[in-house]
Amino acid sequence: MNNTQLNSFGGNILVIDDTPDNLRVLSASLMGRGYQVRCVKNGAMALITAKKAPPDLILLDIKMPEMDGYEVCEKLKADVHTREIPVIFLSALDDVFDKVKAFQVGGVDYITKPFQIEEIVVRIQHQLALRAAKSKIEQLNAELEQKVQQRTAQLEEVIGKLHQEIAKHKQTQQKLLQQSLHDALTGLPNRTLLMEHLQKALQRSQRNKNYLFALLFIDLDRFKIINDSWGHAVGDGLLIAVSRILKGCTREADTVARLSGDEFAILLEDLKDFQDAIAVAERLLDKLISPIHLEERKLFAGASIGIVFGATNYQNGTELLRDADIAMYRAKALGKGRCAVFDREMYAQTLHLSQIETDLRYALDRQEFLLYYQPIVSLATGKVTGFEALIRWQHPEKGLIYPGDFIAIAEETGLIVPIGEWVLREACQQLCIWQQKLPPASSMYISVNLSSRQIKQFDFVDKLAKILSDTGLDGQNLRLELTETMLMDRGEKTIELLSGIKAQKIQLSIDDFGTGYSCLSYLHRFPIDALKIDRSFVSSIDAQGNNCEIVKTIITLAHSLGIKAIAEGVETSYQLAQLRNLGCDEAQGYFFSQPVNCHLAEALLPKYN
Repeated sequence: MNNTQLNSFGGNILVIDDTPDNLRVLSASLMGRGYQVRCVKNGAMALITAKKAPPDLILLDIKMPEMDGYEVCEKLKADVHTREIPVIFLSALDDVFDKVKAFQVGGVDYITKPFQIEEIVVRIQHQLALRAAKSKIEQLNAELEQKVQQRTAQLEEVIGKLHQEIAKHKQTQQKLLQQSLHDALTGLPNRTLLMEHLQKALQRSQRNKNYLFALLFIDLDRFKIINDSWGHAVGDGLLIAVSRILKGCTREADTVARLSGDEFAILLEDLKDFQDAIAVAERLLDKLISPIHLEERKLFAGASIGIVFGATNYQNGTELLRDADIAMYRAKALGKGRCAVFDREMYAQTLHLSQIETDLRYALDRQEFLLYYQPIVSLATGKVTGFEALIRWQHPEKGLIYPGDFIAIAEETGLIVPIGEWVLREACQQLCIWQQKLPPASSMYISVNLSSRQIKQFDFVDKLAKILSDTGLDGQNLRLELTETMLMDRGEKTIELLSGIKAQKIQLSIDDFGTGYSCLSYLHRFPIDALKIDRSFVSSIDAQGNNCEIVKTIITLAHSLGIKAIAEGVETSYQLAQLRNLGCDEAQGYFFSQPVNCHLAEALLPKYN
């Protein structure tokens, strides 16, 4: 323990000595070491000073006139205000008798004169440390005693309530069990309890082949819209109302459970026929498509229901719930507001899609994507004015996969963003290569389809600028294709986005025009360069020139806005001739060329140019 630590126990010292030199030496030495020192020359003054402002320690000389040190110490120890102050005697008397007497009257230490100041300091430090330790022990003992008293009182209270607590214990256990197996909001069984009931149903079906059961997986179609529009309180109220509807459409023996969010499940037991399960599902759909009255609101929830029939090939409830979930998603894919019965083909398709998603996550890193190019031809000159870049996936096991088999999954998972960025960079790079090799390519453009997720990226415009900078392509040689739905989805924000793109001289076209949400009211405000006529309108043109009305209207609209009209899906000469007659500016389709790799696309240029 160092000096600093010992000094921290206290530092107010009273020195009592009738010799001025001793007082001066002790005072200077101790104050130099950080102690506060008071000095008195006689016993009477010492008693008054110690009582008025008790010091942490007293250094007391024995031989003094009128009242010696022994008497002073006895009086200090007799006073309740000063009895705990440690007293160290300082004396020239070195006889054992004197030392014994010093300790008998209450002294804690004895230092013989002539003294060494270092010895005094060390002994002071030790006594102060002992006093601090004693004080701490007394404090701890007092606290312990208080705690013991408190604890004793608490124990007495606990003992008094013990019988009452024992009576409540079973009730609490029952409540906890209820909470652990039931949904807090609706009071319905939760997933855990449903799984227990499913397992029992499976075991029963394995023992009794005549026992039939089915599982319904229910997902509300419009819950998210209602919850986001009206708030969580209304959303919770809707879930409670739906739970009552489900209970009202089932029997007491059936299990209606809430799985999570807006997902519910119903275990139908002891069915006479599996058609009974379908009948229950249809009854539920009728109820849920009707308005649900919640306070002053009419809410339309709607639902999609997946149905799986109990069978002995199932090993556990998890497999049943999985297949019911798959069937529910099939119902949603078919248009919502309906039910679908699970079959093995659904499971195989789900596994396939799951594998596609997994492989898709590695495809970019493994450089499995490639671009095909379809020429876009001027109907006035017959020359190639540009190419549309179309992605393909060269899967190591499945071979060439077309975008229709993976783009939807990429959109759903968000992978479309890095994939789309790769397509843009690769397409721009390829056109630059052609421009360096082939003079006719200098005026051509490359057309790239965008996804809704891409344009919602906050830094999309900055990424475009970087791609143009990195590849060296002039912005006017790039054309981006968006759908009507994408443009209308963001309203005014779309105009701001398009302005940022046009600032880089990039061309813009609306793809599949006429098939999405109408944007006629906004069209004149969008800085668009071309409308692409959807192939469905072009394919309806026959050899006699019939069914041209929509195509003609789109071409007229484009020209009235001062922009180009481009036809997609041109496959026959009479379609081409009719498009020329109608004044269509450009066209693409199998009549000119199917999408081809970069080498074959490059070989097409001399043919048309």
